[in-house]
Amino acid sequence: MKIKEIFENEILIELDDITKYQHLINSYVIFRDDHVIVGEIFKIKDNTLSVRLIGEFINQQFVFGINNKPGMNALLSIADSNVINLITSYNNDINGLYLGKCKNLNNTNIFMNLNKFASSHFSIIGGTGSGKSCALSRIIQNMFLKNPIPYNANLFVFDTYGEYYPSFTSLESINPNISFKSYSTNINEESNLLKIPPYLLDVDDLAILLNATDQNQLRVLEKALDLVRIFKSSTNEIITLKNDIIARAVVDILLSGRPSVQIRDQIFSILSFYNTEDLNLDTEIFQPGYTRNLKNCLVVDNNGKIQEMELLTKFFSNFFVDNINIKKDELIPYTLEDLEMAIDFALINEGVFKSEKIYDNNNLLKVRIHNLVDGPYKKYFEYQTLVNKNEYISSLIMKNGKKSQLINFNINYVDDRFGKNIVKILSKMIFDVAKVITPRGSSSFHLILEEAHRYVQNDGDINLLGYNIFERIAKEGRKYGVLLGLITQRPSELSETVISQCNNFLIFKLTHPLDVDYISKMIPYLDNEYIKKIKVLQPGDCYTFGTAFKLSLIVTLDYPNPSPISDNIDISRVWYNKNS
Repeated sequence: MKIKEIFENEILIELDDITKYQHLINSYVIFRDDHVIVGEIFKIKDNTLSVRLIGEFINQQFVFGINNKPGMNALLSIADSNVINLITSYNNDINGLYLGKCKNLNNTNIFMNLNKFASSHFSIIGGTGSGKSCALSRIIQNMFLKNPIPYNANLFVFDTYGEYYPSFTSLESINPNISFKSYSTNINEESNLLKIPPYLLDVDDLAILLNATDQNQLRVLEKALDLVRIFKSSTNEIITLKNDIIARAVVDILLSGRPSVQIRDQIFSILSFYNTEDLNLDTEIFQPGYTRNLKNCLVVDNNGKIQEMELLTKFFSNFFVDNINIKKDELIPYTLEDLEMAIDFALINEGVFKSEKIYDNNNLLKVRIHNLVDGPYKKYFEYQTLVNKNEYISSLIMKNGKKSQLINFNINYVDDRFGKNIVKILSKMIFDVAKVITPRGSSSFHLILEEAHRYVQNDGDINLLGYNIFERIAKEGRKYGVLLGLITQRPSELSETVISQCNNFLIFKLTHPLDVDYISKMIPYLDNEYIKKIKVLQPGDCYTFGTAFKLSLIVTLDYPNPSPISDNIDISRVWYNKNS
Protein backbone atom coordinates (compact mmCIF):
# COMPACT_ATOMS: atom_id res chain seq x y z
CA MET A 1 0.00 0.00 0.00
CA LYS A 2 1.60 3.26 -1.15
CA ILE A 3 0.71 6.84 -1.97
CA LYS A 4 0.09 7.35 -5.66
CA GLU A 5 -1.02 11.00 -5.87
CA ILE A 6 -1.69 13.90 -3.48
CA PHE A 7 -4.25 16.57 -4.30
CA GLU A 8 -5.48 19.50 -2.17
CA ASN A 9 -7.35 17.41 0.37
CA GLU A 10 -7.43 14.05 -1.36
CA ILE A 11 -4.91 11.27 -1.67
CA LEU A 12 -4.88 8.30 -4.04
CA ILE A 13 -3.47 5.08 -2.57
CA GLU A 14 -2.46 2.11 -4.68
CA LEU A 15 -3.07 -1.37 -3.24
CA ASP A 16 -0.97 -4.36 -4.23
CA ASP A 17 -3.87 -6.78 -3.66
CA ILE A 18 -7.32 -5.44 -2.82
CA THR A 19 -8.61 -8.94 -1.93
CA LYS A 20 -6.62 -8.78 1.32
CA TYR A 21 -8.99 -6.09 2.64
CA GLN A 22 -12.68 -6.08 3.49
CA HIS A 23 -15.18 -3.28 4.13
CA LEU A 24 -12.80 -0.49 3.13
CA ILE A 25 -15.40 2.16 2.30
CA ASN A 26 -15.64 4.64 5.22
CA SER A 27 -12.60 3.02 6.88
CA TYR A 28 -9.75 5.22 8.07
CA VAL A 29 -6.18 5.34 6.83
CA ILE A 30 -3.35 6.50 9.09
CA PHE A 31 -0.43 8.40 7.50
CA ARG A 32 2.74 8.52 9.63
CA ASP A 33 5.80 10.67 8.95
CA ASP A 34 6.55 13.93 10.79
CA HIS A 35 2.85 14.05 11.62
CA VAL A 36 0.13 11.48 12.21
CA ILE A 37 -2.66 12.28 9.78
CA VAL A 38 -6.05 10.58 9.31
CA GLY A 39 -8.02 10.11 6.10
CA GLU A 40 -11.33 8.46 5.26
CA ILE A 41 -11.75 6.11 2.29
CA PHE A 42 -14.69 7.22 0.17
CA LYS A 43 -14.05 5.55 -3.19
CA ILE A 44 -12.40 2.38 -4.57
CA LYS A 45 -11.54 1.84 -8.24
CA ASP A 46 -9.05 -0.51 -9.91
CA ASN A 47 -7.02 -1.24 -6.77
CA THR A 48 -6.92 2.47 -6.01
CA LEU A 49 -8.34 4.05 -2.86
CA SER A 50 -9.57 7.63 -2.87
CA VAL A 51 -8.97 9.06 0.62
CA ARG A 52 -10.23 12.38 1.98
CA LEU A 53 -8.03 13.89 4.72
CA ILE A 54 -10.07 14.68 7.82
CA GLY A 55 -7.75 15.40 10.74
CA GLU A 56 -4.53 14.69 12.60
CA PHE A 57 -3.20 13.68 16.00
CA ILE A 58 -1.73 16.50 18.07
CA ASN A 59 -0.25 15.54 21.46
CA GLN A 60 -1.87 12.12 21.01
CA GLN A 61 -5.32 13.70 20.70
CA PHE A 62 -7.29 13.58 17.46
CA VAL A 63 -8.15 17.03 16.09
CA PHE A 64 -10.57 17.49 13.20
CA GLY A 65 -9.18 19.62 10.38
CA ILE A 66 -5.98 19.62 8.36
CA ASN A 67 -2.96 21.89 8.74
CA ASN A 68 -0.44 19.37 7.39
CA LYS A 69 -0.25 16.78 4.63
CA PRO A 70 1.65 13.51 4.55
CA GLY A 71 4.73 13.08 2.41
CA MET A 72 4.88 10.62 -0.47
CA ASN A 73 6.92 8.21 1.67
CA ALA A 74 4.61 8.27 4.71
CA LEU A 75 3.90 4.93 6.36
CA LEU A 76 0.31 3.76 5.76
CA SER A 77 -2.01 1.55 7.75
CA ILE A 78 -5.73 0.87 8.10
CA ALA A 79 -6.90 2.11 11.51
CA ASP A 80 -7.57 -0.64 14.05
CA SER A 81 -10.36 -0.54 16.66
CA ASN A 82 -8.25 1.32 19.25
CA VAL A 83 -7.38 4.06 16.79
CA ILE A 84 -10.98 4.21 15.54
CA ASN A 85 -12.14 4.89 19.10
CA LEU A 86 -9.66 7.75 19.40
CA ILE A 87 -10.76 9.20 16.07
CA THR A 88 -14.52 8.90 16.37
CA SER A 89 -15.53 9.04 19.99
CA TYR A 90 -15.29 10.65 23.41
CA ASN A 91 -15.61 7.36 25.30
CA ASN A 92 -12.42 8.00 27.29
CA ASP A 93 -13.51 11.51 28.19
CA ILE A 94 -15.25 12.40 31.47
CA ASN A 95 -17.83 14.23 29.36
CA GLY A 96 -18.39 11.29 27.04
CA LEU A 97 -22.05 10.33 26.60
CA TYR A 98 -22.99 7.17 24.75
CA LEU A 99 -24.96 7.97 21.59
CA GLY A 100 -25.17 4.75 19.55
CA LYS A 101 -23.23 2.51 17.20
CA CYS A 102 -21.57 3.13 13.86
CA LYS A 103 -22.43 0.25 11.50
CA ASN A 104 -19.78 1.36 8.99
CA LEU A 105 -17.10 0.83 11.65
CA ASN A 106 -18.01 -2.67 12.85
CA ASN A 107 -20.67 -1.37 15.26
CA THR A 108 -18.17 0.76 17.17
CA ASN A 109 -19.76 2.49 20.17
CA ILE A 110 -19.93 6.23 19.56
CA PHE A 111 -19.77 8.73 22.41
CA MET A 112 -20.37 12.45 22.02
CA ASN A 113 -19.03 15.20 24.26
CA LEU A 114 -21.93 16.00 26.60
CA ASN A 115 -20.48 19.31 27.72
CA LYS A 116 -20.11 20.55 24.14
CA PHE A 117 -23.54 19.21 23.22
CA ALA A 118 -25.43 20.65 26.18
CA SER A 119 -23.62 24.00 26.29
CA SER A 120 -24.84 25.06 22.86
CA HIS A 121 -28.03 24.97 20.83
CA PHE A 122 -28.77 21.72 19.01
CA SER A 123 -31.17 20.48 16.39
CA ILE A 124 -32.60 17.03 15.62
CA ILE A 125 -33.94 16.99 12.07
CA GLY A 126 -35.71 14.29 10.07
CA GLY A 127 -38.87 13.28 8.29
CA THR A 128 -41.87 11.60 9.88
CA GLY A 129 -40.98 8.17 11.24
CA SER A 130 -37.24 8.68 10.87
CA GLY A 131 -36.52 8.38 14.60
CA LYS A 132 -36.39 11.94 15.99
CA SER A 133 -38.59 11.37 19.05
CA CYS A 134 -36.85 8.12 19.88
CA ALA A 135 -33.48 9.86 19.53
CA LEU A 136 -34.40 12.62 21.98
CA SER A 137 -35.81 10.06 24.45
CA ARG A 138 -32.70 7.88 24.20
CA ILE A 139 -30.29 10.81 24.62
CA ILE A 140 -32.09 12.09 27.71
CA GLN A 141 -32.32 8.57 29.15
CA ASN A 142 -28.57 8.16 28.59
CA MET A 143 -27.92 11.45 30.39
CA PHE A 144 -29.61 10.12 33.51
CA LEU A 145 -28.06 6.67 33.24
CA LYS A 146 -24.64 8.31 33.35
CA ASN A 147 -22.94 8.56 36.72
CA PRO A 148 -23.09 11.09 38.28
CA ILE A 149 -26.56 12.19 37.22
CA PRO A 150 -27.10 15.81 36.09
CA TYR A 151 -28.72 16.78 39.39
CA ASN A 152 -28.78 20.52 38.62
CA ALA A 153 -30.14 20.21 35.08
CA ASN A 154 -33.34 22.00 34.08
CA LEU A 155 -34.68 20.39 30.91
CA PHE A 156 -38.01 21.87 29.79
CA VAL A 157 -39.57 19.72 27.07
CA PHE A 158 -42.45 21.26 25.12
CA ASP A 159 -44.23 18.08 24.10
CA THR A 160 -46.50 18.90 21.15
CA TYR A 161 -48.23 15.53 20.98
CA GLY A 162 -47.93 14.36 24.58
CA GLU A 163 -45.72 11.43 23.61
CA TYR A 164 -42.72 11.65 25.97
CA TYR A 165 -44.30 10.87 29.33
CA PRO A 166 -43.59 7.08 29.22
CA SER A 167 -39.94 7.69 28.26
CA PHE A 168 -39.27 10.06 31.14
CA THR A 169 -41.41 8.99 34.07
CA SER A 170 -39.48 5.73 34.47
CA LEU A 171 -36.25 7.64 35.13
CA GLU A 172 -37.29 8.28 38.73
CA SER A 173 -36.86 4.58 39.50
CA ILE A 174 -33.17 4.72 38.52
CA ASN A 175 -32.03 7.06 41.25
CA PRO A 176 -33.94 8.73 44.13
CA ASN A 177 -32.31 12.05 43.21
CA ILE A 178 -33.89 12.04 39.76
CA SER A 179 -37.23 13.83 39.56
CA PHE A 180 -39.55 14.15 36.57
CA LYS A 181 -42.44 16.61 36.57
CA SER A 182 -45.24 16.75 34.02
CA TYR A 183 -47.77 19.44 33.13
CA SER A 184 -50.75 19.01 30.84
CA THR A 185 -53.06 21.28 28.89
CA ASN A 186 -55.91 18.81 29.39
CA ILE A 187 -58.39 20.87 31.42
CA ASN A 188 -59.74 17.65 32.96
CA GLU A 189 -56.38 16.98 34.64
CA GLU A 190 -56.62 19.61 37.36
CA SER A 191 -53.83 18.12 39.47
CA ASN A 192 -51.10 18.87 36.92
CA LEU A 193 -52.80 21.45 34.72
CA LEU A 194 -50.42 24.04 33.30
CA LYS A 195 -51.24 27.44 34.79
CA ILE A 196 -49.68 30.86 34.26
CA PRO A 197 -50.25 33.81 36.63
CA PRO A 198 -51.90 36.50 34.47
CA TYR A 199 -50.40 39.25 36.64
CA LEU A 200 -46.90 38.18 35.55
CA LEU A 201 -47.65 38.91 31.89
CA ASP A 202 -45.91 42.02 30.64
CA VAL A 203 -46.96 44.02 27.58
CA ASP A 204 -44.96 41.81 25.21
CA ASP A 205 -46.56 38.68 26.67
CA LEU A 206 -50.02 40.19 26.23
CA ALA A 207 -49.18 41.16 22.65
CA ILE A 208 -48.25 37.54 21.96
CA LEU A 209 -51.25 36.11 23.83
CA LEU A 210 -53.78 38.38 22.09
CA ASN A 211 -52.04 38.30 18.69
CA ALA A 212 -51.51 42.06 18.55
CA THR A 213 -50.38 43.29 15.14
CA ASP A 214 -49.51 46.99 15.36
CA GLN A 215 -48.19 49.74 17.61
CA ASN A 216 -51.65 51.19 18.35
CA GLN A 217 -52.71 47.89 19.89
CA LEU A 218 -49.45 47.74 21.80
CA ARG A 219 -50.15 51.18 23.28
CA VAL A 220 -53.61 50.03 24.40
CA LEU A 221 -52.06 47.02 26.15
CA GLU A 222 -49.49 49.22 27.89
CA LYS A 223 -52.28 51.46 29.10
CA ALA A 224 -54.32 48.43 30.23
CA LEU A 225 -51.44 47.14 32.37
CA ASP A 226 -51.18 50.54 34.03
CA LEU A 227 -54.92 50.64 34.64
CA VAL A 228 -55.33 47.12 35.98
CA ARG A 229 -52.79 47.82 38.73
CA ILE A 230 -54.76 50.91 39.75
CA PHE A 231 -58.06 49.02 39.61
CA LYS A 232 -56.78 46.46 42.11
CA SER A 233 -55.03 48.80 44.53
CA SER A 234 -57.47 51.32 46.04
CA THR A 235 -61.22 51.93 45.73
CA ASN A 236 -60.90 55.71 45.83
CA GLU A 237 -58.18 55.73 43.19
CA ILE A 238 -60.20 53.37 41.01
CA ILE A 239 -63.26 55.61 41.12
CA THR A 240 -61.19 58.72 40.48
CA LEU A 241 -59.41 57.09 37.56
CA LYS A 242 -62.61 55.65 36.07
CA ASN A 243 -64.29 59.03 36.33
CA ASP A 244 -61.31 60.69 34.63
CA ILE A 245 -61.24 58.15 31.78
CA ILE A 246 -65.00 58.25 31.20
CA ALA A 247 -65.11 62.03 31.38
CA ARG A 248 -62.25 62.49 28.90
CA ALA A 249 -63.84 60.02 26.48
CA VAL A 250 -67.22 61.81 26.66
CA VAL A 251 -65.67 65.27 26.21
CA ASP A 252 -63.72 63.99 23.17
CA ILE A 253 -66.99 62.85 21.65
CA LEU A 254 -68.79 66.11 22.53
CA LEU A 255 -66.07 68.09 20.76
CA SER A 256 -65.72 65.71 17.81
CA GLY A 257 -67.93 67.76 15.49
CA ARG A 258 -70.02 64.73 14.58
CA PRO A 259 -73.79 64.86 14.10
CA SER A 260 -75.63 65.32 17.39
CA VAL A 261 -77.54 62.03 17.06
CA GLN A 262 -74.26 60.15 16.69
CA ILE A 263 -72.74 62.01 19.66
CA ARG A 264 -75.76 61.16 21.81
CA ASP A 265 -75.70 57.48 20.82
CA GLN A 266 -71.97 57.11 21.53
CA ILE A 267 -72.24 58.75 24.94
CA PHE A 268 -75.21 56.53 25.79
CA SER A 269 -73.13 53.52 24.73
CA ILE A 270 -70.19 54.49 26.94
CA LEU A 271 -72.23 55.28 30.03
CA SER A 272 -74.34 52.15 29.64
CA PHE A 273 -71.30 49.89 29.90
CA TYR A 274 -68.74 52.02 31.75
CA ASN A 275 -70.11 53.99 34.64
CA THR A 276 -69.53 54.80 38.28
CA GLU A 277 -71.65 56.10 41.11
CA ASP A 278 -70.63 59.63 40.11
CA LEU A 279 -70.94 59.24 36.35
CA ASN A 280 -73.87 57.39 34.83
CA LEU A 281 -76.90 58.17 32.72
CA ASP A 282 -78.96 58.98 35.84
CA THR A 283 -76.37 61.32 37.37
CA GLU A 284 -78.04 64.58 38.36
CA ILE A 285 -76.68 67.82 36.92
CA PHE A 286 -77.54 70.85 39.02
CA GLN A 287 -78.32 74.23 37.43
CA PRO A 288 -79.67 77.39 38.98
CA GLY A 289 -83.34 76.79 39.54
CA TYR A 290 -83.59 73.14 38.47
CA THR A 291 -81.92 69.73 38.27
CA ARG A 292 -81.86 67.24 35.36
CA ASN A 293 -80.59 63.74 34.78
CA LEU A 294 -77.56 63.49 32.52
CA LYS A 295 -79.50 61.53 29.90
CA ASN A 296 -82.08 64.32 29.69
CA CYS A 297 -79.32 66.77 28.84
CA LEU A 298 -78.49 64.69 25.75
CA VAL A 299 -81.86 65.27 24.06
CA VAL A 300 -81.58 66.26 20.39
CA ASP A 301 -84.05 69.02 19.47
CA ASN A 302 -86.02 69.51 16.26
CA ASN A 303 -83.08 71.35 14.73
CA GLY A 304 -80.79 68.38 15.30
CA LYS A 305 -78.85 70.08 18.11
CA ILE A 306 -77.93 69.18 21.68
CA GLN A 307 -78.70 72.40 23.49
CA GLU A 308 -76.67 71.57 26.59
CA MET A 309 -73.32 70.91 24.86
CA GLU A 310 -71.49 73.61 26.82
CA LEU A 311 -73.05 72.54 30.11
CA LEU A 312 -72.11 68.88 29.52
CA THR A 313 -68.56 69.72 28.50
CA LYS A 314 -68.04 71.78 31.64
CA PHE A 315 -69.65 69.13 33.85
CA PHE A 316 -67.47 66.29 32.59
CA SER A 317 -64.32 68.43 32.63
CA ASN A 318 -64.69 68.74 36.40
CA PHE A 319 -63.74 65.04 36.64
CA PHE A 320 -60.36 65.45 34.91
CA VAL A 321 -57.45 64.46 37.16
CA ASP A 322 -53.73 64.95 36.52
CA ASN A 323 -50.66 63.13 37.86
CA ILE A 324 -52.19 59.85 38.95
CA ASN A 325 -49.41 57.76 40.45
CA ILE A 326 -49.14 54.21 39.10
CA LYS A 327 -46.96 51.80 41.06
CA LYS A 328 -45.57 49.77 38.18
CA ASP A 329 -43.02 47.85 40.23
CA GLU A 330 -45.46 46.63 42.86
CA LEU A 331 -46.64 43.05 42.39
CA ILE A 332 -50.44 43.18 42.43
CA PRO A 333 -52.47 40.04 41.62
CA TYR A 334 -55.29 40.30 39.12
CA THR A 335 -57.37 37.96 36.98
CA LEU A 336 -58.13 37.77 33.28
CA GLU A 337 -61.49 39.38 34.04
CA ASP A 338 -59.67 42.33 35.63
CA LEU A 339 -57.46 42.54 32.58
CA GLU A 340 -60.47 42.50 30.27
CA MET A 341 -62.00 45.44 32.14
CA ALA A 342 -58.69 47.28 32.00
CA ILE A 343 -58.47 46.80 28.23
CA ASP A 344 -62.02 48.15 27.90
CA PHE A 345 -61.07 51.27 29.83
CA ALA A 346 -57.80 51.59 27.92
CA LEU A 347 -59.75 51.64 24.67
CA ILE A 348 -61.91 54.49 25.97
CA ASN A 349 -58.85 56.31 27.26
CA GLU A 350 -57.21 56.06 23.85
CA GLY A 351 -60.23 57.78 22.32
CA VAL A 352 -61.12 54.95 19.98
CA PHE A 353 -64.68 56.25 19.64
CA LYS A 354 -63.30 59.23 17.71
CA SER A 355 -62.26 57.07 14.76
CA GLU A 356 -64.11 54.06 13.38
CA LYS A 357 -60.90 52.72 11.83
CA ILE A 358 -58.99 52.98 15.10
CA TYR A 359 -61.96 51.50 16.98
CA ASP A 360 -62.27 48.48 14.67
CA ASN A 361 -58.54 47.77 14.84
CA ASN A 362 -58.19 48.06 18.59
CA ASN A 363 -61.53 46.43 19.30
CA LEU A 364 -59.95 43.14 18.15
CA LEU A 365 -58.05 43.11 21.46
CA LYS A 366 -61.32 43.43 23.35
CA VAL A 367 -62.85 40.57 21.35
CA ARG A 368 -59.82 38.32 21.88
CA ILE A 369 -59.52 38.90 25.63
CA HIS A 370 -63.28 38.32 26.00
CA ASN A 371 -63.07 35.05 24.04
CA LEU A 372 -60.24 33.99 26.33
CA VAL A 373 -62.16 34.92 29.48
CA ASP A 374 -65.33 33.29 28.20
CA GLY A 375 -63.68 30.13 26.86
CA PRO A 376 -62.03 26.97 28.21
CA TYR A 377 -58.51 28.40 27.90
CA LYS A 378 -59.30 30.68 30.82
CA LYS A 379 -58.40 27.80 33.15
CA TYR A 380 -54.72 28.12 32.24
CA PHE A 381 -54.67 31.55 33.88
CA GLU A 382 -56.57 30.80 37.09
CA TYR A 383 -53.62 31.12 39.43
CA GLN A 384 -54.45 31.46 43.11
CA THR A 385 -51.04 32.18 44.67
CA LEU A 386 -49.14 35.46 44.62
CA VAL A 387 -45.63 34.79 43.26
CA ASN A 388 -43.01 36.78 41.42
CA LYS A 389 -41.53 35.53 38.16
CA ASN A 390 -38.57 33.83 39.80
CA GLU A 391 -40.83 32.06 42.30
CA TYR A 392 -43.13 30.95 39.50
CA ILE A 393 -40.32 29.34 37.48
CA SER A 394 -39.07 27.71 40.68
CA SER A 395 -42.54 26.30 41.29
CA LEU A 396 -42.47 24.70 37.84
CA ILE A 397 -39.29 22.87 38.83
CA MET A 398 -40.03 21.81 42.41
CA LYS A 399 -41.97 18.62 43.14
CA ASN A 400 -42.83 17.53 46.68
CA GLY A 401 -40.00 19.64 48.05
CA LYS A 402 -37.48 18.12 45.63
CA LYS A 403 -35.91 19.65 42.56
CA SER A 404 -36.97 18.19 39.21
CA GLN A 405 -34.39 17.97 36.45
CA LEU A 406 -36.87 17.15 33.70
CA ILE A 407 -40.10 19.10 33.19
CA ASN A 408 -42.50 18.09 30.43
CA PHE A 409 -45.26 20.34 29.07
CA ASN A 410 -47.91 18.36 27.20
CA ILE A 411 -49.50 20.93 24.88
CA ASN A 412 -51.50 18.43 22.86
CA TYR A 413 -54.88 19.73 24.07
CA VAL A 414 -54.77 23.27 22.70
CA ASP A 415 -54.89 24.56 19.14
CA ASP A 416 -51.68 25.41 17.30
CA ARG A 417 -51.97 29.17 17.67
CA PHE A 418 -52.59 29.14 21.40
CA GLY A 419 -49.93 26.47 21.86
CA LYS A 420 -47.42 28.66 20.05
CA ASN A 421 -48.32 31.60 22.30
CA ILE A 422 -47.94 29.53 25.47
CA VAL A 423 -44.54 28.18 24.39
CA LYS A 424 -43.32 31.70 23.59
CA ILE A 425 -44.55 33.16 26.88
CA LEU A 426 -43.06 30.40 29.05
CA SER A 427 -39.76 30.53 27.13
CA LYS A 428 -39.62 34.29 27.58
CA MET A 429 -40.30 34.01 31.33
CA ILE A 430 -37.52 31.44 31.73
CA PHE A 431 -35.15 33.67 29.77
CA ASP A 432 -36.11 36.71 31.88
CA VAL A 433 -35.35 34.77 35.08
CA ALA A 434 -32.06 33.42 33.75
CA LYS A 435 -30.83 36.90 32.78
CA VAL A 436 -30.83 38.16 36.38
CA ILE A 437 -29.23 35.12 38.04
CA THR A 438 -25.88 35.91 39.62
CA PRO A 439 -23.24 34.96 38.89
CA ARG A 440 -24.27 34.92 35.27
CA GLY A 441 -24.57 31.45 33.77
CA SER A 442 -24.46 29.68 37.15
CA SER A 443 -27.69 27.82 36.23
CA SER A 444 -28.76 26.28 32.94
CA PHE A 445 -32.17 26.00 31.30
CA HIS A 446 -32.71 23.86 28.21
CA LEU A 447 -35.82 24.58 26.17
CA ILE A 448 -36.48 21.53 24.00
CA LEU A 449 -39.14 22.15 21.37
CA GLU A 450 -40.82 19.19 19.70
CA GLU A 451 -42.20 20.20 16.26
CA ALA A 452 -40.08 23.34 16.56
CA HIS A 453 -41.21 24.63 13.16
CA ARG A 454 -44.57 25.44 14.77
CA TYR A 455 -43.00 27.91 17.18
CA VAL A 456 -39.60 29.05 15.89
CA GLN A 457 -40.74 30.92 12.80
CA ASN A 458 -40.05 34.10 10.89
CA ASP A 459 -43.19 35.72 12.30
CA GLY A 460 -44.23 39.31 12.95
CA ASP A 461 -42.88 39.61 16.51
CA ILE A 462 -39.71 41.34 15.41
CA ASN A 463 -41.72 44.04 13.61
CA LEU A 464 -44.07 44.66 16.55
CA LEU A 465 -41.87 43.98 19.61
CA GLY A 466 -38.46 44.56 18.07
CA TYR A 467 -37.39 40.96 18.67
CA ASN A 468 -38.43 37.32 18.41
CA ILE A 469 -37.91 35.50 21.71
CA PHE A 470 -36.37 32.42 20.11
CA GLU A 471 -34.03 34.47 17.96
CA ARG A 472 -33.00 36.42 21.05
CA ILE A 473 -32.35 33.21 22.97
CA ALA A 474 -30.45 31.79 19.99
CA LYS A 475 -28.16 34.81 19.89
CA GLU A 476 -27.86 35.67 23.60
CA GLY A 477 -29.01 32.60 25.53
CA ARG A 478 -25.70 30.78 25.86
CA LYS A 479 -24.12 33.44 28.06
CA TYR A 480 -27.11 33.22 30.41
CA GLY A 481 -27.30 29.43 30.32
CA VAL A 482 -30.48 29.24 28.22
CA LEU A 483 -30.13 26.72 25.40
CA LEU A 484 -32.49 25.60 22.64
CA GLY A 485 -33.11 22.08 21.38
CA LEU A 486 -35.06 22.01 18.12
CA ILE A 487 -36.78 18.80 17.00
CA THR A 488 -38.33 19.27 13.57
CA GLN A 489 -39.38 17.58 10.35
CA ARG A 490 -39.56 20.88 8.41
CA PRO A 491 -36.31 22.79 8.89
CA SER A 492 -37.16 25.09 5.97
CA GLU A 493 -39.98 26.58 8.08
CA LEU A 494 -37.66 27.45 10.97
CA SER A 495 -36.24 30.89 11.60
CA GLU A 496 -32.93 31.11 9.73
CA THR A 497 -31.43 33.11 12.58
CA VAL A 498 -32.18 30.38 15.11
CA ILE A 499 -30.99 27.37 13.14
CA SER A 500 -27.82 29.22 12.13
CA GLN A 501 -26.91 29.46 15.83
CA CYS A 502 -27.11 25.68 16.38
CA ASN A 503 -23.70 24.07 16.86
CA ASN A 504 -24.77 20.42 16.86
CA PHE A 505 -27.05 18.45 14.56
CA LEU A 506 -28.48 14.96 14.39
CA ILE A 507 -29.97 14.58 10.92
CA PHE A 508 -32.20 11.62 10.17
CA LYS A 509 -33.66 10.65 6.82
CA LEU A 510 -34.90 13.72 4.99
CA THR A 511 -36.36 13.66 1.48
CA HIS A 512 -38.38 16.84 0.95
CA PRO A 513 -36.36 18.84 -1.61
CA LEU A 514 -37.00 22.20 0.09
CA ASP A 515 -35.79 20.87 3.44
CA VAL A 516 -32.78 19.09 1.96
CA ASP A 517 -31.77 22.21 0.07
CA TYR A 518 -32.31 24.37 3.15
CA ILE A 519 -30.08 22.38 5.49
CA SER A 520 -27.41 22.04 2.81
CA LYS A 521 -27.18 25.83 2.78
CA MET A 522 -27.62 26.47 6.50
CA ILE A 523 -25.27 23.81 7.92
CA PRO A 524 -21.63 24.39 6.98
CA TYR A 525 -20.54 20.80 7.72
CA LEU A 526 -22.59 19.26 4.91
CA ASP A 527 -21.27 18.50 1.44
CA ASN A 528 -22.92 16.72 -1.48
CA GLU A 529 -21.80 13.27 -0.33
CA TYR A 530 -23.52 13.71 3.03
CA ILE A 531 -26.65 15.09 1.37
CA LYS A 532 -26.95 11.99 -0.81
CA LYS A 533 -26.65 9.71 2.21
CA ILE A 534 -29.20 11.64 4.27
CA LYS A 535 -31.86 10.87 1.66
CA VAL A 536 -31.46 7.11 2.10
CA LEU A 537 -30.85 6.69 5.83
CA GLN A 538 -32.72 3.90 7.59
CA PRO A 539 -35.10 4.71 10.50
CA GLY A 540 -33.04 5.22 13.65
CA ASP A 541 -29.89 6.15 11.73
CA CYS A 542 -28.65 9.72 11.74
CA TYR A 543 -25.73 11.81 10.60
CA THR A 544 -23.94 13.64 13.40
CA PHE A 545 -22.42 17.07 12.89
CA GLY A 546 -20.99 19.67 15.20
CA THR A 547 -18.71 20.52 18.07
CA ALA A 548 -19.91 17.61 20.24
CA PHE A 549 -18.72 15.04 17.70
CA LYS A 550 -15.17 14.32 16.67
CA LEU A 551 -16.31 13.33 13.20
CA SER A 552 -19.43 13.34 11.07
CA LEU A 553 -20.67 9.76 11.24
CA ILE A 554 -23.74 7.69 10.53
CA VAL A 555 -24.84 6.54 13.98
CA THR A 556 -27.56 4.05 14.82
CA LEU A 557 -29.16 5.04 18.11
CA ASP A 558 -30.39 2.40 20.53
CA TYR A 559 -34.15 2.21 20.86
CA PRO A 560 -35.30 4.06 23.98
CA ASN A 561 -36.64 2.05 26.92
CA PRO A 562 -39.43 2.87 27.52
CA SER A 563 -40.14 4.42 24.14
CA PRO A 564 -42.25 7.52 23.46
CA ILE A 565 -45.76 7.17 22.06
CA SER A 566 -44.64 8.09 18.56
CA ASP A 567 -45.56 5.06 16.46
CA ASN A 568 -47.72 5.57 13.39
CA ILE A 569 -51.19 4.05 13.28
CA ASP A 570 -51.25 0.33 12.42
CA ILE A 571 -53.89 0.28 9.69
CA SER A 572 -53.93 -3.52 9.33
CA ARG A 573 -54.71 -3.88 13.05
CA VAL A 574 -57.36 -1.14 12.99
CA TRP A 575 -59.06 -2.25 9.78
CA TYR A 576 -59.08 -6.00 10.17
CA ASN A 577 -59.32 -6.63 13.91
CA LYS A 578 -62.97 -7.40 14.66
CA ASN A 579 -62.45 -6.65 18.35
CA SER A 580 -60.91 -3.23 17.71
